[in-house]
Amino acid sequence: MFLAIRKTLVYMTLAGTPALASTAAMAQAADMTRAGNAESADSALPTVTVSGAADGKQHLQTESSSGALGSRSLLDTPFSATSVSADELADRQILKLGDVFYGDASVSDNSGGYSAWASYITIRGLPADWQNSFRIDGKPFLSYGLTLPYDHFERIDLLKGSSGFMYGFGTPGGLINYVTKKPSDTPVRSVSVGYTSNNIWSEHVDLGGRFGNDQMFGYRLNVTHDQGETFNEGEIRRNAVSLALDARLTRDLTWDFNALWQNSNSEDQTPSIVTSGLTGNRLPSVISGGNQNLVGRGQHLDTNFQLYQTGLTYRINPDWKANVSYSHSTSKRFRNEGIATLTDTLGNYTDWRSDSREGHVFDQWQAMLEGNVKTGPVEHQLVVGASWQKQVNDYSKSQYYQQIGTGNLYTQNTNSHDSSTDLQTYHSGIITQQAVFASDTLKFTEQWSLLAGARYNTFQQDSFSTAGALTSRYDKSAVTPTVALMFKPWQNTTIYGSYVESLEQGGTPALGTSNYGQQLKPLKSKQYEFGAKTDRERWSATAALFRIERAAEYTANNTLVQDGQSTYQGLELGGAFKPTPQWQLGASLMLLDTKYDKGGAYNGNRVAGAPKNMATAQVSYLVPQVSGLKLMADAKYTGNTMLGAANNIELPSFTLFNLGASYATRIGKYDTTFRAGINNLLDRRYWQYQYENYIKPGDPRTFSLSAKVDF
Repeated sequence: MFLAIRKTLVYMTLAGTPALASTAAMAQAADMTRAGNAESADSALPTVTVSGAADGKQHLQTESSSGALGSRSLLDTPFSATSVSADELADRQILKLGDVFYGDASVSDNSGGYSAWASYITIRGLPADWQNSFRIDGKPFLSYGLTLPYDHFERIDLLKGSSGFMYGFGTPGGLINYVTKKPSDTPVRSVSVGYTSNNIWSEHVDLGGRFGNDQMFGYRLNVTHDQGETFNEGEIRRNAVSLALDARLTRDLTWDFNALWQNSNSEDQTPSIVTSGLTGNRLPSVISGGNQNLVGRGQHLDTNFQLYQTGLTYRINPDWKANVSYSHSTSKRFRNEGIATLTDTLGNYTDWRSDSREGHVFDQWQAMLEGNVKTGPVEHQLVVGASWQKQVNDYSKSQYYQQIGTGNLYTQNTNSHDSSTDLQTYHSGIITQQAVFASDTLKFTEQWSLLAGARYNTFQQDSFSTAGALTSRYDKSAVTPTVALMFKPWQNTTIYGSYVESLEQGGTPALGTSNYGQQLKPLKSKQYEFGAKTDRERWSATAALFRIERAAEYTANNTLVQDGQSTYQGLELGGAFKPTPQWQLGASLMLLDTKYDKGGAYNGNRVAGAPKNMATAQVSYLVPQVSGLKLMADAKYTGNTMLGAANNIELPSFTLFNLGASYATRIGKYDTTFRAGINNLLDRRYWQYQYENYIKPGDPRTFSLSAKVDF
């Protein structure tokens, strides 16, 4: 079926577009249809800030859901947030998580689309925690090694800063929430085909609608297939299916169900490059991310991910609603990964190979009650809830990690290692969390309001030997509070100051460290933020000053340790402006000052992985002479970054440029959208920070094309 669709759409792309480009009336109708669909989606689905959205604003008035904060507009949320919509994901031809938040200066890219590092990004200089920083529809899952099917999501949200009060344990950098496509009152029927260099073809089908008496039942089905040759001559084969169902059981009671299944197999991915054994303070000359020289035979990453969640929502009365939900996810990895350990600035390395099986299971129950009451002149927005979750981590009983040879970055790697077949896993750790939480937003006047909330969380982490014996237990209970004061000088402007505490799971030492696999104890952090948000007719702007104090964690003498404190102080600025109906402009800036202190080593040094400054700019133009044609360009500057806590190696700054275009028209009776994109337009070579003491060559220039038909 996919092959037939591909041939049909390629023919339409090559043969149909020129003849139809002059059909202005049809193209204008397609524009109006798309605008109507977008408006319907915005009203049906709560949204957070949409970077570079269709109307050139940040959508600060739209409603979002932020865990224990409940539902509120972004304008009334005393924390920084951003979001990327489905249309933006499609326009930008997203390949990996680092591309998703390309337009946000507070997010730096550490990810690799076809490797185990798929979910690595840094937010405000802090790495996103692959165990606790990711959600799908607010439900937790383990993200390690996963590149999710981005065309299955309505949007991807980022809540910056400490999320401990809202969601429980998590890194203070921020939390990423994937919002799946839901059943819609308007039928959805679309099919698309895409091409990405070197030779990856993708097909996607999106079907949805409602049926039954009074449209009682709703469904949304998405299916994606990707296969072909990657930019470094590797191979990728990926299949994904997601299904969303709901039922309006009564006027006030709704049931929902979501499932996502993905199986991915990649071969010959670029290995990790480790610098901890490098002599001197200079890196070798940069190589292209498309260079196949580094790839040794036998490398692969096979992942299987499954998520199932269901819930009931009951509207008690116009002011109160209750929800109970359950989610279950599994994430499995079978990988044969190369690790090139550099020995000198000439690019010589020792070639190590890791071969392992790993897996994770996540279960969560949650109940929440949300409503509004009034006591005298004070209005209250109340949220109370409770949750329970269990995480099981499985690792190989006997992992292969050995040197298989030597090599040089600039010559072909001839080393090889075939995967072991007898890798058995065991329950390495079981982590159980239970929590109760409550928040109250007290509105004193139209201008002044106060948010106060707290989460009581119990955390138990058990570690086991390969024989199943309990080797250690970490048992802790803690209260993570938050408080915020908000002032609205005008209806469309909010000035706020907030304070929040958070707990996060301790780090897991990387391959090659002396304490690999021995998860460290949880870390505590505090965040102070002062900000302002304003939403005007043709422009919007946000600003935030923040300070984050976090227990420090870094590698010393080849061992991951916790020692002292790391502090992050910064300024974030963002804005969007639509000077005319055709032009849309956006930009953001982050200035960041970080250091280690209160520890036994590296006091005063910059924190590893935290760029000193970052900036982004975006522009799009609707071509009036060709109705439906939009041209786009964007740029991102990433400042210099320290590779390790010792600050002996600095990664230079770099700037990347992208170009894109989309054309919405009508072919026969069908709305059709063509998209094209070029990432890393100038084919810039640069070393990308991946993890402390780990680097990778930045992705080379890539080309993407796609065609989508709505029927």
